[in-house]
Amino acid sequence: MNKQTRSARTEKAELHPRNRHRGAYDFQSLIAACPELAPFVAVNKYQTESIDFSNAVAVKMLNRALLASFYDVSDWDIPPGYLCPPVPGRADYVHQAADLLASSNKGVIPIGNKIRVLDIGIGANAIYPLIGHKEYGWSFVGTDIDPAAIASVEKMLLSNPSLSKDISCRLQKNKASIFGGVLQQGESFDLTLSNPPFHSSLAEAQAGTERKWKNLGFEKKKAGNLNFGGYQNELWCEGGEQAFIGRMIEESAGISERCFWFSSLVSKSESLRGIYKALKKAGAAQVRTIDMAQGQKTSRFVAWSFLNPSRRTEWQIRRWNG
Repeated sequence: MNKQTRSARTEKAELHPRNRHRGAYDFQSLIAACPELAPFVAVNKYQTESIDFSNAVAVKMLNRALLASFYDVSDWDIPPGYLCPPVPGRADYVHQAADLLASSNKGVIPIGNKIRVLDIGIGANAIYPLIGHKEYGWSFVGTDIDPAAIASVEKMLLSNPSLSKDISCRLQKNKASIFGGVLQQGESFDLTLSNPPFHSSLAEAQAGTERKWKNLGFEKKKAGNLNFGGYQNELWCEGGEQAFIGRMIEESAGISERCFWFSSLVSKSESLRGIYKALKKAGAAQVRTIDMAQGQKTSRFVAWSFLNPSRRTEWQIRRWNG
């Protein structure tokens, strides 16, 4: 039994307790929410309903159904070739980040659109804003260097007008910058989220895809599929995730008073040593590493803050409980 089939049949106990996707997929309910999923659902050799997870269109339709059924998102779509993220795993990052905020707020998760989150690299899918706004009512600003990705999100928001007042996008015109050029004067955020390009080259990304297909139980990768989609800027950059997060850390030190918690996913455990070194050099006052898992895949995110105890208390009173 491959990983995807097994995870579709059993409770995913490794996911966060508030994650809506801990149970097996109810495909009939998902089809009711998204009829376009129906042609891709079939009874497999284990006599359970599932989809072909090697089919990128089927995976996209599953995401569309999950977002419609659990998060009230209509007409979610991404252009061909763009990254199609696994909803359960992305939801875990959001819930763990909510717990991180709660840890600085006497155990209470700050909710409502007064909580402002910056999504660095929103992509064409806008997955973090869609989940975070539904679960906690947070407002989001998403940035990206790709105009087509921004256009995709804005099109989706037009189909979901209730989201438009709390989710917005900004094009990052300087590909060498993370925060510069997108933060407005005097603007502050309670949290940043990021899923950085974690490979350092196209060849490394392709090798990662081959490993992924093997882990899913397929002997050969499907031609043209790269991690279920993903353009170059979504999958790799020079120096990989360690270099990208290093730049984020360096820039965050220059806006240290304008965000409570900075954070980023870290796909590779071997990246952590360099990230911790960069955080020490930047003078981070607090650093947290939160482990996560989905099936056989393990991941984590690193969060950091430059605020001293008195500044944290002031922020909590003024922004979260004021």
